[in-house]
Amino acid sequence: MTANEAAASAKRAELARRLAGLGTAAVAFSGGVDSTFLLSECHKALGAGAVAVSGRSMSFPPRELEAAKRFASERGIRHRVVDSEEMDVPGFADNPPHRCYLCKRGLFARIRSAADEEGAKWVLEASNRDDEGDYRPGLEAVREMGVLSPLREAGLTKDEIRLLSREDGLPTWDKPSFACLASRFPYGERITPEALRRVDAAEEFLMSLGMRQVRVRLHDKGRLARIEADEDGLNFLADPAARAKVHAELLELGFTYVASDLAGYRSGSMNLTLPAASAGTGGDAGAGGGRGTGGGGG
Repeated sequence: MTANEAAASAKRAELARRLAGLGTAAVAFSGGVDSTFLLSECHKALGAGAVAVSGRSMSFPPRELEAAKRFASERGIRHRVVDSEEMDVPGFADNPPHRCYLCKRGLFARIRSAADEEGAKWVLEASNRDDEGDYRPGLEAVREMGVLSPLREAGLTKDEIRLLSREDGLPTWDKPSFACLASRFPYGERITPEALRRVDAAEEFLMSLGMRQVRVRLHDKGRLARIEADEDGLNFLADPAARAKVHAELLELGFTYVASDLAGYRSGSMNLTLPAASAGTGGDAGAGGGRGTGGGGG
């Protein structure tokens, strides 16, 4: 066992100890790397005392929700889906810097209600130690509402969660990071249902071509699509035929301009538009890697 593996194993043991003492718990479950690992560990520790709760909204692509449903069903874990449409939250669509705080307050209120109905005493979310020290207003909502963050409390990092997920054979161990679709909009630029649908369709198209870690960020009131991709994705877009295909499809979706970002994918690039004092170092502002957590990454 390597030193990294030993450290991760020790943190897993601490996580298991914390979870076992809860008795019953509802896990905010997006189906991403972190929340899948947390749900798996919670189910090991609590058995029938563990329940998964996922939020359904326009900013959470149906493919992600279906994957979450599939995982819970295959593992025999109780799973609730609650409607939590953040577009109905006053102020959310205006896309202020504390957008994720507004979202998480509403989401965790609904998860808390579902937890009460399912007899779960605690609500858990899946931010990890890497989420600390960044601009993540969603975590403020987590603290205010008494939601527990066992992965952070056990000191687990993203790399350690991936390592342990791989050991356990979890299908998400190498899943690309994901954050809600609202994180594709510059702060202050209004979020609309139509624009969310276009972003989702554009990213789904790019993934259908084999691109994995990819974002379509909107600018200029939705006229410009800025594609962020990992190194493999950038190499793919360097091919003229592939580039022409992507350009044509995104124009068809309603974009006027399509650009490839030479810096590639990086979590939370929209935070660069915030004042330096609050921007942090990356990560979508509390996006949580999806609708089921309160941390970040996008």
